Amino acid sequence: MTEYGVELWTLAEAVEAAVRGVGAELAAGRSTEPTPERTAEEAMARFAELDGPAAAELRERLSALRPQAGWVPEELDGVPAEGEWWVCDATDGAVQYLLGQPHWAVTATLVRDGAAVLAVVHAPELFGAGRTYRAVLGGGAQLDGRPIAPLERELAATVAATSQPPLVAADPVALRRAGESLSAMVGAVLAVRNLGPTALQVAQVGSGHLALFWEYGQDAGNLLPGALIASEAGAAVTDAAGAAWTADSDSFLVAAPGLHADAVGVLRVVR
Repeated sequence: MTEYGVELWTLAEAVEAAVRGVGAELAAGRSTEPTPERTAEEAMARFAELDGPAAAELRERLSALRPQAGWVPEELDGVPAEGEWWVCDATDGAVQYLLGQPHWAVTATLVRDGAAVLAVVHAPELFGAGRTYRAVLGGGAQLDGRPIAPLERELAATVAATSQPPLVAADPVALRRAGESLSAMVGAVLAVRNLGPTALQVAQVGSGHLALFWEYGQDAGNLLPGALIASEAGAAVTDAAGAAWTADSDSFLVAAPGLHADAVGVLRVVR
């Protein structure tokens, strides 16, 4: 491993501690019952009350660890092509969080020159005690400190997952492709599910808890952390056509290596 890689692994341990701290505070401050808000405006206001302080704390902690890195606002579409930047989400999976479900996470990704070089995805309430993924570019990926790898099965025996970018309704092409791809994939696999935050689901392909994940539309902020973790674990990460994926790509596919070509074939019907 290069000197930069060793530096990143040391940084990853500190980032994990920061992310875990924010996650613990978020988990302690909520009920497992759904919040009572009835309108979208009420739900967004409630979420802002919770997420705002958590995001501020995460930014403070990470900026102290890597003061030379900038901070990408969540509303920014894409990531800068040059320099080091933090791409983070203090409450990834806001809908599940507000409904009292365990499928939410705190994510932190360090991006260098447009590509992720370090990622931590921490799900504080998953499987009771919580699970934590982390990876650095060229250094492998871990789940709770143990190396991970995708799990190979035949496509018909797998569980696939999918999601949509937050603003997919404003992208008619991505919206149509999402529907077409779902119809195609449902007939090819054992089951299709949406199990919460995109970053967490993509990371779960890296550990074999899911066989593949696909999505249409640009969604760099949500895809970058899981993509690095899955790639470093040994999964194939591309766009839906099988070409190299970047933060600017308009589709995404991650799968165990032995399943990837089959998944691309299934999605080939999408126009």
